[in-house]
Amino acid sequence: MRSKEDLSLGTLFAELSQEIGALVRQELALAKIEISDNASRLGRDVAVLAVGAAILYAGFLAAIAAIIVGLGLAINSLVLSAFVVAIVVLGIGYGFVRRGLDNLKGAEITPRQTVDTLKINADWAKGQFR
Repeated sequence: MRSKEDLSLGTLFAELSQEIGALVRQELALAKIEISDNASRLGRDVAVLAVGAAILYAGFLAAIAAIIVGLGLAINSLVLSAFVVAIVVLGIGYGFVRRGLDNLKGAEITPRQTVDTLKINADWAKGQFR
């Protein structure tokens, strides 16, 4: 086996190229795992949110019906009480939908650790060829 000093420049560049290729493949594998993990976590969170929302919705409908009936008895008009309650509920619902959409816009699934590592590796590789 030859020592590092005996290797030609072409051989050294070939080895460097192979090692950089292996490093890139490893980084891509890490990115794939990181994205999969983030997507799984996001999926679980959305499922829990959906179940909770469905249960809340059923209770909310019962409460709305009780409010409509109570207000209708107080003002002697079920139609007017249903309309007033509907306007209030629609306003509150719109506020929640806007807030939820704003929160989803901020969701992060980019593999930041892998991106940062790739930048460091690219800078290192550039330095090796100078």
